[in-house]
Amino acid sequence: MGTRPTFTIRDISRIAVFAAILAVLGLPGAITVFGGAVPITAQTLGVMLAGAILGPWRAAAAILVFEVLVLIGLPLLSGGRGGIAVFAGPSVGYLIGWIVGAFVIGLIARSGNREPRWWRTALGCVIGGIVVIYSIGIPLQSLITGLPLAQTVLFSTAFLPGDIAKVVVATLVTQALWRAYPRAFEQSVRPTPELRVAVYDKSSDPE
Repeated sequence: MGTRPTFTIRDISRIAVFAAILAVLGLPGAITVFGGAVPITAQTLGVMLAGAILGPWRAAAAILVFEVLVLIGLPLLSGGRGGIAVFAGPSVGYLIGWIVGAFVIGLIARSGNREPRWWRTALGCVIGGIVVIYSIGIPLQSLITGLPLAQTVLFSTAFLPGDIAKVVVATLVTQALWRAYPRAFEQSVRPTPELRVAVYDKSSDPE
């Protein structure tokens, strides 16, 4: 996990696809609670799916691409929100949390680039998709709105039922996709010097 990621054209295509999925999940709109400081949306489901399917680096890249598009003004967040003002509002901590959360989900769900077992997927979605996002989003929401942290935590419990449902959906979708199309989970492998030498030696063998 300490090596720098190498993205192929196929990786970039999948990153773009998941950025588009996040945008599509924003189409149903948002449910506002407690004054609408931070709306309840379906887009966290896209964050969970990206982490579980793409792995840590590609998932984080997909969320980052999506958020750059939002930053430059495209109304891709639920409720048609977009622009730099979004990143100065109460939701900014959650948007940062999406990037970190997707990475953490990928680390857990795709640990060692192994088969995405249902329990690892669910665990990753709970830790990355709920705990990490809340841990970043709630303090910044409290800071920006001026509400006490304890009160902000209490208000944020309204998100929990929906987020738990998203964990279940993300786990089911991930397992179904693994069975139907495992190639979607393939990670690019950068040829090592040893592999290149082996290929060269094999190609130079006499017939």
